[in-house]
Amino acid sequence: MAYVVLARKYRPRDFQEVRGQDHTVRALVNALDFDRLHHAYLFSGTRGVGKTTLARIFANCLNCEAKISSKPCGDCSACEDFQSGNYLDMHEVDAASRTGVDDTRKLLENVHFSPNVGRFKVYLIDEVHMLSTASFNALLKTLEEPPNHVKFIFATTDPKKVPLTVLSRCLQFHLRNIEPAVIREQLETILTQEDIQYDEESLQLLARSAQGSMRDALSLTDQAISHGGGNIAVASVSEMLGTVRTDEVLEILNMLVKGDRNATLAFVNQLSRQAVSFADLLENLQRTIHELALAQITGRTDTEQLQPFLGKFSAEWLQVAYQILVVGMRDLKYAPDHKIGFEMTLVRLLDFEPVPNSIPEPSSLKNENTANETGSGQGSKVKSKLDSRAPNPVSSTEKIDSQTIQSNSTPVQSTDTSKTDDISQRKSQVSNNNDVDREAALKDPIVSSLIENFDAHIVDIKRT
Repeated sequence: MAYVVLARKYRPRDFQEVRGQDHTVRALVNALDFDRLHHAYLFSGTRGVGKTTLARIFANCLNCEAKISSKPCGDCSACEDFQSGNYLDMHEVDAASRTGVDDTRKLLENVHFSPNVGRFKVYLIDEVHMLSTASFNALLKTLEEPPNHVKFIFATTDPKKVPLTVLSRCLQFHLRNIEPAVIREQLETILTQEDIQYDEESLQLLARSAQGSMRDALSLTDQAISHGGGNIAVASVSEMLGTVRTDEVLEILNMLVKGDRNATLAFVNQLSRQAVSFADLLENLQRTIHELALAQITGRTDTEQLQPFLGKFSAEWLQVAYQILVVGMRDLKYAPDHKIGFEMTLVRLLDFEPVPNSIPEPSSLKNENTANETGSGQGSKVKSKLDSRAPNPVSSTEKIDSQTIQSNSTPVQSTDTSKTDDISQRKSQVSNNNDVDREAALKDPIVSSLIENFDAHIVDIKRT
C-alpha cells in the first residue's frame, strides 16, 4: 500500500477532530443542529488552517443519510463516499485554474438540476478571489437566489479581493492561525499513534516554524522523520530548519550578563559557519526577553533554563533590549547581510549593559530623608527672612474706605480743586498698585534668591 502523508492521513473527519477553530466550529454545529442553514458560506484564512476541511465536513453533515446533524453517522454510503472523496453531489472547483466567465457559466448550467444521490448539491470553490470580474458578475444572481437543493461554499486566503457584492451574500467565517501549543498537542497525538520517538523541544520548534498552519506542521513533521531516520530529535530538527536551539539563546544571555564583546563576536562567527538563520535567532531572543520581563512581574517562569537569569537584568534594560531587538529585526533586510545586522544588534545590547535590580538600603533612605528635611528647613529660614523684609501693605479695601470718608467730609470746591484731587487720587492709586506689585515680586523665588544672596534691592516696578 502506498504511503499516505500525515497531512492527508490525519485530516479531520468530523467537527470534534478540528483543532484551533472553535469559534467557527461552534457556529456551524449550531446551524446544523437547529436547522438554520444559509445558502452560501465564505471561509477565509491563511494556508493550512482548515478551510477546505471544514467545507467537506459541513457538506458531509448536510448529506448524511441518517439526518442533517453536526455528527454524521460515518456508516452510510454518503459518509463513506465523503471519506474516500468520491461523493457525486460534491463539486470542488479550483478557481485559480478556472478564472474565465465561460468556466463559471458551464458550472452554473447544472445548478437547477436535482442532486444525484443526496439532499444538496454542494459547490466548493477554492481560492475564489482568483475569479475574474466577469465570473463574479455571472455568479451573483444564482448566488443570491439559488435553488433550495444547492449550497455554495467559498474558500479564500485573500478576502479583500472578493467583491463586496459577493461578500454581502455569504456568511463569512475567518479562520484564525492555530496556536503553537495546539499544534504541539496535535503532533504529540499523531506521533504517539505512529509510534515515533520524539522530544518536547523538537515539537516546539516544529510548531513554531509552522506559523499557525497545521498542514505545514504535519509536512515539516514528515520531513523531520525522514531527516532523523525514523525518529525526531531536537538536533536533527534544528539542522533541518536552520534554526537555533535554546542553548544558543542561553549562551548569548550569559555573554550579555558578562559584557564579553570578544566572546560574543566569536560566537556569532561560529553560528555563521553553522548556517544558522539570524532572523530566527533574533525572534527567539525576543521571546526570551519577553519571558524574562513577565517573570519580573510574576516572580516565576515556566522555562526552567531561564531560572538562573531571574534578577540578573533590570526592568529598564529588558524594555530597552526588547526595543533594540524589534528594531534589529526590522532593519535586518537593510543590512549588507544578516550576519552584519545581527552583530550590530548585539553590539547595541552590549552598549546598554544590564544592571542588576538593587533596592536602596534603609541607611541611604534615611540620609535622603535627612537631606530633604534639611533642605526644607533652609527654605523656611529664607521665607522668614523675606517676610521680615517685606513691607506691611495696607489693604485696598481700607484705602478705598478712607478715600470715601475723606470725600464725604470735604465740602464741594471749585473745578480746579476737584481736578487737583483727582490727580492726587490717581497718584495714590498708582502707589498702592506698586505696593501690591512689590509684594508679589518678593514672593518670586528668583527675586528672593537675589535679595538673599546678593543683597539686591527693588528699584522700580513697571506694571505690564
